[in-house]
Amino acid sequence: MSNRAENWARCRAILGKSILCFALTVVVSNRVCVAVDGEKPVPKVLPGELGRFVNPFIGTGGISYLCGNNFPGATRPFGKVRLSPDTVSTLGKRASNTSGYFYSDNRILGFSHTRLAGTGATDGGNFLVIPAEKSTVRTCRRGMNAAFLHENETAFPGYYGLTFPKLGIRAELTAMRHTGFHRYTFDANQAPQIVIDVTSVLGKGTSEAGEVRVVPDSNEVEGTVRTFGTFAKRYGGLQTYFVARFSRPFQEFSTWIGDTEAVGQRAAAGNDLCATLGFSHERNAQVVELKLAISYVSVANARENLDQEAAAFDFDQALAGAAEEWEQHLARIRVIGGTERQRTIFYTALYHSLQMPTEFNDVNGEYIGFDRQTHRAMKARYYTDMSLWDTFRTVHPLFNLIARREQRDMLISLVTMAEQGGYLPRWPSGGGYTGSMFGSPADIVITESYLKGIRGFDVETAFQFMKKTALGPVPPGAPFSGRVGIEHYLKHKYCPADLMKKSVASTVEYSYADHAIARLAHELGHHEDGKQFDEHAAYYRNVFNPETQFFQPREANGQFSNAFQPELLTYLDFGGTQTHGYVEGSAWQWRWGVPSDAAATIQLFRSREYFVQELEKFFEQSPLELAVNPNAYYWHGNQPDIYAAFLFNVAGRPDLTQKWSRWIMDHKYGDRENGVDGNDDGGTLSAWYVLSSIGLFPTAGTDTYEITSPLWDQAQIAIGDQLLVVTVERQAPEHLYVKRLWLNDELVTQHSIRHSQIASGGTLRFEMGPEPVIQP
Repeated sequence: MSNRAENWARCRAILGKSILCFALTVVVSNRVCVAVDGEKPVPKVLPGELGRFVNPFIGTGGISYLCGNNFPGATRPFGKVRLSPDTVSTLGKRASNTSGYFYSDNRILGFSHTRLAGTGATDGGNFLVIPAEKSTVRTCRRGMNAAFLHENETAFPGYYGLTFPKLGIRAELTAMRHTGFHRYTFDANQAPQIVIDVTSVLGKGTSEAGEVRVVPDSNEVEGTVRTFGTFAKRYGGLQTYFVARFSRPFQEFSTWIGDTEAVGQRAAAGNDLCATLGFSHERNAQVVELKLAISYVSVANARENLDQEAAAFDFDQALAGAAEEWEQHLARIRVIGGTERQRTIFYTALYHSLQMPTEFNDVNGEYIGFDRQTHRAMKARYYTDMSLWDTFRTVHPLFNLIARREQRDMLISLVTMAEQGGYLPRWPSGGGYTGSMFGSPADIVITESYLKGIRGFDVETAFQFMKKTALGPVPPGAPFSGRVGIEHYLKHKYCPADLMKKSVASTVEYSYADHAIARLAHELGHHEDGKQFDEHAAYYRNVFNPETQFFQPREANGQFSNAFQPELLTYLDFGGTQTHGYVEGSAWQWRWGVPSDAAATIQLFRSREYFVQELEKFFEQSPLELAVNPNAYYWHGNQPDIYAAFLFNVAGRPDLTQKWSRWIMDHKYGDRENGVDGNDDGGTLSAWYVLSSIGLFPTAGTDTYEITSPLWDQAQIAIGDQLLVVTVERQAPEHLYVKRLWLNDELVTQHSIRHSQIASGGTLRFEMGPEPVIQP
């Protein structure tokens, strides 16, 4: 998955009995937790009807380099703040999970406000909040470093809580979009202290130019820091500002620069910086609440975010709002039927699909653009952190169904980035280009959205930027790498292996994007451009070797490379001599061409029957277990083959699409910490489950959905203001084959449908059975 090279027991979110028996909607309990004991926190607000199925711990553990890299903390849909615990192992190792929390770790450092969701990149970790009875230089340098047990954790959408019985501290977190809410309950006879690590950062990242100022008169602390994580360091670091406001006055305070404490000093600056706030010693258990708002523009904006968004709300009110907002988003797809385990996997997957991209603008609309200047988003929210090489395959197609307004704003954001930085981005994060991965997937995202009726963005400008990247190299020193080797691709009509690396993978990805550009050109009436890109879209066929029946490295003289081992993974080819033409996978995994041109791909093989035979072998050789060591055959956590199961439909064997897509749902997802079969990559694998389980899987870059084997008795899908109801007759675990299908009571004779057929809602009715239906 994205940046996997940079990041290569039991986990069930044990919700309290009061949560498990909760049946309807968001409820406010009469119980008030005060004393701190060994039990997990029971918040006054509980999750709603759908939120109770979400297990935020799914994808937080397992084998480290196959971890989903999800986090269990508190956030809002697409929120800027992702407030979550940061963990460390007994050996002091951090960031086995790039989002900061690894399920196998047994110690907590504190609670930080920023991170990416489910990616291979370690960014964020800003403003670590550390509750303590007494702060020392060790606390500032190493955090709480406190042992914890999973049985003392509670998490659901918008909430995280943890009790430290030995410390007599209970920590609870919730969030608004720009503001993290903390509530710390201390045992009686403690003198609570809260430490804010201003220069904290996840993993191996660094921070510099930290500043902090304590404002006792308003119970506030404010400051800034420049953080350099996996991505942020690639565009010069990300300046982040904060304002923290406490619910009660602090009795004393100090600032730390490295190992040196300055008691009562209000301001400090440095690259290793903390502030400590001390509160009065009380005989009864006591609560310290904290609101911390962030901005990427200024301290003034952070304070405005806090005042406008959070000042009027206490912790429980903010939590009720978070739970309700998640309930509204989860309700965009309501499923009926299935097992409790399947519903847990489904709603957790939907939850993870809606965490990124990140709303980057402040409440006043201001944000830092790709030109490093301050801009104001007027009529749309400005989003960043788009793992496009991953998410174009599943997440954005899901948004085209159930998050159309947000998707429109994301398209506006992509065009805005191009106008400010010169190019449509590939993996925009924070305030700049990251250069991660390859190809130009924004072309595919924009085209598909337009074909599916999303308007309100400057599609003509987007199209011109697509052409700019697709028809020539970027100049030296450009902030975006463009399509590396594009000049060779255009000259030879494929990427020659002796002139560039990633030759096969680049040819396939460039062709895929060109196929999308061609479709958009024709849709916009630019038919000469469309003809040109129709031609380019077929270039992937030029690296298909008819002798080996694989896409294979080909040199500029037209000869296919002899260095070719299709069963060898790039990760295991340490010298890169045998797999240099591929990216994050094997020749087997890159064998299945461009999904949007699947019919032509099948024609490259000796016969349709041979294609089906080889594709089924590809699945049969895959390990049955979830999240095990990578293999050269079907690996669900790998992008090149994420669409492979749906190629059987195009090859005339829909029964095998139904068989293997159901097999993936049954065996490659789980309800424990290792329940994602690799990096989730901004919800990419999660969205795959959501889409496949409702019976419709999109072909990215087109307006087509392939028919799959639905899991549910019924699924109600909100497409904007319209409702599509998917019903299933004769549903049973052994009934995985589609016998007949009706759309609005008309029999569907194809194995796919167009978006226009469901855009106005209606009914999609499946009849299932235990025996495959094989067409002649």
